Amino acid sequence: MKSKLSAPQSPLPLPALLSQVLVAFAIELDNEFEHRMPHRTARFGGTGFGPWLASVAMWFTCMRFVDEKGVSVRELERLARMPTNLDGMRRWGYVTIAPDRSIFATPKGLLARAAWAPLCGAIEARWQERFGEEQVERLRQSLRTVARQLNGGLPDYMPILGYAFFTRERVRLAPPADDAPIDTLPLVSLLARVLIAFALEFEQDWELSLAICSNVLRVLGEGVRVRDLPRVSGISKEAIAMAVKYLAKQRYVAIAADPAAARTKLVRLTPRGRAALDAYRDRLAAIEAGWEKRFGAGTIRGLRRALGGFAGGPLAEPYPECWRAKVPAPETLPHYPMVLHRGGYPDGA
Repeated sequence: MKSKLSAPQSPLPLPALLSQVLVAFAIELDNEFEHRMPHRTARFGGTGFGPWLASVAMWFTCMRFVDEKGVSVRELERLARMPTNLDGMRRWGYVTIAPDRSIFATPKGLLARAAWAPLCGAIEARWQERFGEEQVERLRQSLRTVARQLNGGLPDYMPILGYAFFTRERVRLAPPADDAPIDTLPLVSLLARVLIAFALEFEQDWELSLAICSNVLRVLGEGVRVRDLPRVSGISKEAIAMAVKYLAKQRYVAIAADPAAARTKLVRLTPRGRAALDAYRDRLAAIEAGWEKRFGAGTIRGLRRALGGFAGGPLAEPYPECWRAKVPAPETLPHYPMVLHRGGYPDGA
């Protein structure tokens, strides 16, 4: 069984297409990890005496590089090409940190490593069965064509975003000589590399992050109730709270009482916010047009078509014991992954 998302706007910007496919894949990875791995959660209990449940972001930013032999913090960030939520990984039971700042996997962390390692391949095989091998291979080849022409050294997954949600502040580009061969990358990493490259270009000398523009600024229009923002944006209420607070502090939005409903708050764009929204749309269009010139119009349009076969499509139902089975199914997916320190979930959950 699958849960149907609301029909996507047409045409979606290229980063939104990349995001929706990546987030759908990541959610399925997370559901499979939760199904296989003993774990604990704050709201939904657990399945055994395992570590605190976390998303696949913690595999890509930490656990695939940390075993019983240990690794330094500096080396971990070099290998991952971005920082991790190290204190969270310690508190959640995956790692220990020695006085010299070396990081070691705990016994629970080693179990998590074993559970995470095969999951990208398992979900790709599942997608081939669901969508057809030809469709998945078409997407993979389209992504590879672009990824081969990008600057080397990009991370293999989306970074954990910090204050203001800038991707540019979290990515640590590695020397191209250290880059893994494109043909060896899993589908989710190909999606991430292309999306990160777009975000870095968007955020260069720019006042707002792609994440906050795509997920919050974009949906405000004539004003939206705060309580409705998670539903229309596809990101968690915690991520919304952080984003709205930042936008209000920077005078892009104003928060006021809703005259039509007592004790309800509305978020509206200020003149500064409207100008930023217009500039965001223009910037997206300009970068995509620039990519058509740089990579070839046929390449980018082919990537769009390949992504369109997945974006906005049905999400696989989570296992009955998974926490996502106990909350309402999303009506839409983020237009940019909101990977936060809370556990690394791609919608900020």
